[in-house]
Amino acid sequence: MTDVQTTVSGLIDDFAGDSADVAWLLCDRHPGGAVAFTVIGEGEGQSGPSVRDITYDELRELSERSARALAELGVGPGDRVATLMGKGVDLVAVLVGVWRLGAVYVPLFTAFGPQAIAARLTNSGAKVVVTDAGQRAKLLPGPDMPEQRSWTTVVAGGGAVGGEHDLAALQRSAASASLPSRPQGGTRPLVHMFTSGTTGAPKGVIHPVAHVAVWQSYLEHALHVTADDVYWCAADPGWAYGLYAGIIAPLAAGRRSVLVTGNFQPDTAWTVLTRLGVTNFTAAPTAYRALRASSGPPADVRLRCASSAGEPLTPEVSEWAQRALGVRVRDHFGQTELGMPLADAWHPDLSGPAKQSSMGRALPGWRLTVLDPVEGTPVGEGVQGRIAVDVAHSPLMTFTGYQGAGDAAEKFTPDRAHYLTGDLGRVDGDGDFFFASRDDDVILMAGYRIGPFDIESVLLQHPQVAECAAIGVPDEARGEVLEVYVVPRSGTTANTTGFAEELQQWVKQRYAAHAYPRAVHFTDALPKTPSGKIQRNVLRRQRTAAEQATQDRDMKAGT
Repeated sequence: MTDVQTTVSGLIDDFAGDSADVAWLLCDRHPGGAVAFTVIGEGEGQSGPSVRDITYDELRELSERSARALAELGVGPGDRVATLMGKGVDLVAVLVGVWRLGAVYVPLFTAFGPQAIAARLTNSGAKVVVTDAGQRAKLLPGPDMPEQRSWTTVVAGGGAVGGEHDLAALQRSAASASLPSRPQGGTRPLVHMFTSGTTGAPKGVIHPVAHVAVWQSYLEHALHVTADDVYWCAADPGWAYGLYAGIIAPLAAGRRSVLVTGNFQPDTAWTVLTRLGVTNFTAAPTAYRALRASSGPPADVRLRCASSAGEPLTPEVSEWAQRALGVRVRDHFGQTELGMPLADAWHPDLSGPAKQSSMGRALPGWRLTVLDPVEGTPVGEGVQGRIAVDVAHSPLMTFTGYQGAGDAAEKFTPDRAHYLTGDLGRVDGDGDFFFASRDDDVILMAGYRIGPFDIESVLLQHPQVAECAAIGVPDEARGEVLEVYVVPRSGTTANTTGFAEELQQWVKQRYAAHAYPRAVHFTDALPKTPSGKIQRNVLRRQRTAAEQATQDRDMKAGT
């Protein structure tokens, strides 16, 4: 057994065993004086955003206060506690406090509106929601927020009114209360979250304590965060990647993690990268594209590792990063249900040669394969099919089904031997996987199977294209034809036939003559999920509606 495999086995023992104690594993076992988080921007200092270090001793004390406060409201093992909070000290203190009680955490993205918030609170059965003062208005009764609700609202930072509770006041009133004994066990629920809704309505996913092993392994092996690194995950903790890679996994490993308040902004990001001397950085491709479109990196950026997850990484990002940052961005693949099973890993025992557009190889504790879309049997090297997890040979796999009974049937083969990721791709002889498209995004044109990712990757190399999405549109002669939606870079004149034809030729010359877009639609923005993933299904519906409207007008004009 290799050192890496031994590490994974040890993590499974730690988090999946009957004696797994979350508060001890994530906080109390670490040296008290070690820094758990560096929080940027909760106030302004003389030289810019404030910088505050939170040690494990401080986190223990703050989280115990939060646990006592929540216990005052009757929160106990298995109860759901949600937060509608920005990145900061209060958030991490409440999180660890929730787990000290054996309660289950429900993350809410701060960009959500009342309808999305209400759906998640209702579907999770939340007992308490803790909110920042600036977010509390979203929880007030209204058209999308019910008057009668099962949860109690707690406000951090002041401003509680009516039946709401003030977090600081609760903490003071419960200061002398004793904490209940903590429940143990790796099968207990830890996080109750919801999928991003890329292809349908969000589904409830309940992660057990054992799921933390997936992410600590990812942190150490794929991201290769070491004790010497200054580590920053820029993803929002309202989603799985930001929650686990930015908060839970660093806590589990005892690694300092940087938290930056507010939304991702390129100018702030450059400041953080240089001021703190960040050496290990991970973010979604959209964050890298925002950095690429900004004024450019300062000379003193000194990254050792740069990683990306959340959506496929198009080649222009890595090409830019290699030139501008001196390090290529490595692509990693995961899902809310799974965690992170594939990565172009940084760990020296797992790192391989760079391959353009590769999603990487299966990480330790995982085995993936590619299945024939019809027969459901493994296909050969280089053959496109459905990317799937071999369940029996993936000891880090914890997902067994969604919150709703029966909802997970489509995610597994009939014999439940394989979990279907919903992605199409191929694997080469080295075990590197390559993404083609989502199952329902593939374009079938005149007998050719065209993955939108390939087309988008080519278009994004054009200097005047900021974002784009490719979809298939029904066509009587070809079955489907390829059309693209393009967001031009600022200052580009995109309302001319000439620019559309230029992009068509760009694809013909750089990808394939048969796979060029038959139509180019220019738009100011693309529809996205709250986590930033492009919703091609929405574009398809909009295109169908537009086509129907045109036909109706033509019919009316004809009569």
